[in-house]
Amino acid sequence: MKKQVVKKVRESKKKKSVFPLRSENYSIFGIGILIIVLGYVALSRGPADSFWSLTVAPILLIVGYCVVIPLAILYKRKAPKEQMGD
Repeated sequence: MKKQVVKKVRESKKKKSVFPLRSENYSIFGIGILIIVLGYVALSRGPADSFWSLTVAPILLIVGYCVVIPLAILYKRKAPKEQMGD
């Protein structure tokens, strides 16, 4: 019994590991980095009490850090549904 368990464990380790991120994930991640960079650029424009520094920059940074980057990590393409009854 113990040998069977060890054999199953070895077989599962032999399986090829697949990296979960695809090219779509990297594209979304790149867009997130671009949004974050634009947020920091907007933050550096003008005086500290300007429209860009107080409104646009925080919105871009929040969207980049809290929406787009997590979306890039969690995004997974849906598998095509197989037709039943054929």
